[in-house]
Amino acid sequence: MRKFLHNLDLMARGTEATRSIAGARRPHIDRASLYLLRDEELLDLRFCDLPVSLEYSPLQGRIERLYEELARRDLTYRPYFWLSTEWFSPDGVPGIAIPFYLAHPRLVRLEHSQVLEVEGGTERWCLQLLRHETAHAFDSAYRLHRRRKWRDTFGRYTEPYQTYYRPKPYSRSYVLHLDHWYAQSHPAEDWAETFAVWLDPRSRWKKRYAGWPALKKLEYVDTLMRDIAGTKPLVASRERVEPLSRIKTTLREHYEDKKKRWGISHPEFYDHDLRRIFPPPPPGTRGRSAAAYLRRVRPELRRAVARWTGEYQYTIDRVLEEMVERCTELSLRYDGDDELVKQDAILALTVQTMNYLYAGHHRLAR
Repeated sequence: MRKFLHNLDLMARGTEATRSIAGARRPHIDRASLYLLRDEELLDLRFCDLPVSLEYSPLQGRIERLYEELARRDLTYRPYFWLSTEWFSPDGVPGIAIPFYLAHPRLVRLEHSQVLEVEGGTERWCLQLLRHETAHAFDSAYRLHRRRKWRDTFGRYTEPYQTYYRPKPYSRSYVLHLDHWYAQSHPAEDWAETFAVWLDPRSRWKKRYAGWPALKKLEYVDTLMRDIAGTKPLVASRERVEPLSRIKTTLREHYEDKKKRWGISHPEFYDHDLRRIFPPPPPGTRGRSAAAYLRRVRPELRRAVARWTGEYQYTIDRVLEEMVERCTELSLRYDGDDELVKQDAILALTVQTMNYLYAGHHRLAR
């Protein structure tokens, strides 16, 4: 009965919230009523109006787990956290911003519907990102990059960030942690990825990286962290950069910008690729629509290529959309085995994506 009455209360509050959105007055939305809002209604909300917090969210337990990992290493500093639009740890600020959507299941679903994946959406992925950003926070708190040995190990912290970088997938000079061979993007990210592997209690880094040049970086992190264990940070700031409460833009505006950033600069599929994947049916037979087939297997193709390349699913999906449109324009039809066609489509899309990466157009993620 209590659950039934509770659900009625949620429905009533959700209906009231929906009516408010349609009116001129800004709605007062509570955490529970978010579940009842449609995507279009959520997109019209401003970030500062979102009723979300770290408290009472799955993030709280994951942050506590991170603190336990730091305690095992006798590291007394605890980074602080706040909600913002993306993952980041600002230069000189020993804290960490976590994207808003991870604070509420309904916003997780919205994120997935908008960009087809949720960065940090699983516990494992979230912890990976927390460890990575914790490295940046520790660097700011203790000004680690100013040490000569740090520069000798990872490079110049002041080296400019590039919009794109050219990864070397087979290099053993860098650890493998986040996707996109991210340690290779900048000395600061090399530090953060190495620290994250070192901190992870399940990484078994001494064995995993035995014989790799990257092992020396891990050993340096181990020595450095022993040096600062139990010491107070040099920077005690509690500044929060771009917290939700100060962001007046709407979620719709946010996602429009995000899609532009993720969906451009990808190579097009050429006509001969599509004609190879979908050879014409024998004379006198109608065959099946190539465009209709791609629409049907589109999620499977997208996930497969994302798994192999580490590229954003949204970016890959834009290429698939171009494929579908071009198949329609060329009136491509085929009469082959669907499983073989699927394998050819995955291969072609993977090759095009990897050509894109190796050409030096790999996007810097953060």
